Amino acid sequence: MFISRSLIAAAVAIACTAGSAMAAVSPQEAAKLGQTLTPYGAEKAGNADGTIPEWTGGITQPPAGYKGSGQHHIDPFPDDKPLFTITRANLEQYQDKLSAGQIALLKSYPETYQIPVYQSRRTGSAPQWVYDNTIKNATTAKLVEGGNGFVDAYGGIPFPIPQSGVEALWNHIVRYRGSYITRRSAEVAVQRNGAYSPVVSEVEALFRYYDPKGSYADLNNILFYYLNFTKSPARLAGDAALVHETLDQVKEARQAWGYAAGQRRVRRAPNLAYDTPIGASEGLRTADDTDMFNGAPDRYDWKLLGKKEMYIPYNNYRLAAQGVKYKDVLQVGHINPQLTRNELHRVWVVEGTLKPGVRHVYAKRTLFLDEDSWQAAVMDQYDSRGELWRVSIAYLKNYYDLPTTWSAMEAFHDLQSRRYHVQNLDSEESSTANFSKPIPAESEFTPSALRRRGTR
Repeated sequence: MFISRSLIAAAVAIACTAGSAMAAVSPQEAAKLGQTLTPYGAEKAGNADGTIPEWTGGITQPPAGYKGSGQHHIDPFPDDKPLFTITRANLEQYQDKLSAGQIALLKSYPETYQIPVYQSRRTGSAPQWVYDNTIKNATTAKLVEGGNGFVDAYGGIPFPIPQSGVEALWNHIVRYRGSYITRRSAEVAVQRNGAYSPVVSEVEALFRYYDPKGSYADLNNILFYYLNFTKSPARLAGDAALVHETLDQVKEARQAWGYAAGQRRVRRAPNLAYDTPIGASEGLRTADDTDMFNGAPDRYDWKLLGKKEMYIPYNNYRLAAQGVKYKDVLQVGHINPQLTRNELHRVWVVEGTLKPGVRHVYAKRTLFLDEDSWQAAVMDQYDSRGELWRVSIAYLKNYYDLPTTWSAMEAFHDLQSRRYHVQNLDSEESSTANFSKPIPAESEFTPSALRRRGTR
């Protein structure tokens, strides 16, 4: 199932859990970055049969006609057509390159769910300063005791040559998504019959870990600040939330506050972490499902199982194009497959198994991390009986205005209830994620500022 190579063999050979601090890699190993490996640690070379191409730098310039950050992205590959489509009927031919969750969706919706596969294009890219920091981090970054954070890494991927499952997981958690972002988008819980009611919000995120002028010493255990202002429906309009996301959440839990527009009051919110259900998802997403995985990794033993070739969503510009109607995206049981694009890529496979005596609704979760970006593309989640329960899918694309590879939207499927939740729908909005606005002062992300900015 997995591609064998010396790096992976070494990673599996050591104890791939987060029991103690791991040392950074040697300068000799780190010297592979930018040579045989990309600056992010992916294999530069394509695969043997040519179905995965060589990485040559990814997208380095926006396509013609793109005006700047905030504009809905133009598809750089408008003439590409599917090479083939995976369906329930031909599943056996391709299932070795799919996750258990993808297979389950094909079996659950045999008449409608499909996986259109396109030419693989390794579009992943990042700014040079992020690459430079990543290469530096390779020889300095170390996990703290228990794997609940790391030290001596900043402004880049902390472990581009991962030695354990929890190191690979941290690469996903702190991957590059700009320094400051604003976005207006909708999230929806889609019922069994296809009914849904969008909740529209405007968000702001200040990623302190990626402040080009900062350093690890400046973090004070804060990775980013997050603000969410609800715009609709009317019953929720004006409510807002503020989060201070900590790095080591065992040492210091994330801090959160809520603003109730009707009362014009700010209150400290309960710590939304681990398997706390998210209200807007109608219970279809846990707190640590958000962003495919976030927060403290301490309730699981994480193993790095190696790499595999896998069909994952990639370059999904058509799905998120301006003017695409939500009713055309959201279908009974799943997103409209005709709007999606999937490609063959190499992924790191990371498996988390719930520790004995610890509580979480998922007994096991398996993440499939795109090697070129460290973004989790697919996650399979298992219940306490060991049965596949949920599957989360991130529809990746390159935000070439930064650039970085991130999800255009995410879908969280419950295979038992046959409902799903979608985040970051914005094709009906006038703009998409904007990374170009001036970075605000950190004082704009305080409870007093939340009270001042909150309005109905």
